Amino acid sequence: MNRHRIPSIRHRFIEASGVRVFYRESEPVEAGDDVPTILLLHGFPSSSHQYRRLMDALGSQYRLIAPDYPGFGHSDAPTSTNEGGSFVYSFDRLAEVIEGFVDALGLKRFVLYAFDFGAPVGFRLASRRPERIAGLIVQNGNSYLEGLSDIARDFIALEPEDEGAVEQVRQLLTLEMTRGQYVGGTGDPELVAPDGWTMDQHFLDRPDRRQPQIDLAFDYKSNLSRYGEWQQWLRGKKPPTLITWGRNDPFFTEKGARAFLADLPEADLHLFDTGHFALEESLSEIAPLIADFVDRIWTKA
Repeated sequence: MNRHRIPSIRHRFIEASGVRVFYRESEPVEAGDDVPTILLLHGFPSSSHQYRRLMDALGSQYRLIAPDYPGFGHSDAPTSTNEGGSFVYSFDRLAEVIEGFVDALGLKRFVLYAFDFGAPVGFRLASRRPERIAGLIVQNGNSYLEGLSDIARDFIALEPEDEGAVEQVRQLLTLEMTRGQYVGGTGDPELVAPDGWTMDQHFLDRPDRRQPQIDLAFDYKSNLSRYGEWQQWLRGKKPPTLITWGRNDPFFTEKGARAFLADLPEADLHLFDTGHFALEESLSEIAPLIADFVDRIWTKA
């Protein structure tokens, strides 16, 4: 196999659970029914665009599939119930759509890449469809209380009726904050291209995208009540796991990365001196780890 070939990336839409979902899909050189498949779940405030360089790096070897959640990227943004619509923007609903997406594509087995929002979405999916999870890659995707920084805890505790709470969430949707999530904690900000935060802000500034983000911000606390359930799944199923973590993440701390080892003592843990969006600065180090991990576990799982 020519591992240096630049892959073809398809950009498609598919109907999933009543939502038109946009996704990117790489075409590996050696296609087949058992080609290793990785489902890439993005974070906040991003989209499948955040995986563009990873797909270029590994897409010739593996089938990489990266969807946009409802209200993110190029996927549809149904009107929120809080604006008179019928769509509930919650992590339960996002997971339902991604489960429908997996079914629509006929994905029977895949490695789950869980980053940021992708952790609560992905772990909901994994706990419902454990037979489909060939392995787990966690990158700054928290599932333990000890992994939450004080900043994260204070933000998650906000309630819509609290004075100034909605305005605090709106401040998170500004260009300054979006850029800060990309370059904060990095060793060399010049290695982080502005394309990521510029693309994210383009979608955040659309009128139909503000309320979904506010709804999800206030729903984030629903994930904390599920941590015990997901930890039990990890202990019981012990999926092969690779953990790559930007240790300078202001929201999800290094303690959150190490906490996985209590339930997954055989997991591979790699920490990087970068921030939340670790792939932006450390792709050249992380991509080979992913390739080695997938090659080792795919035929064994």
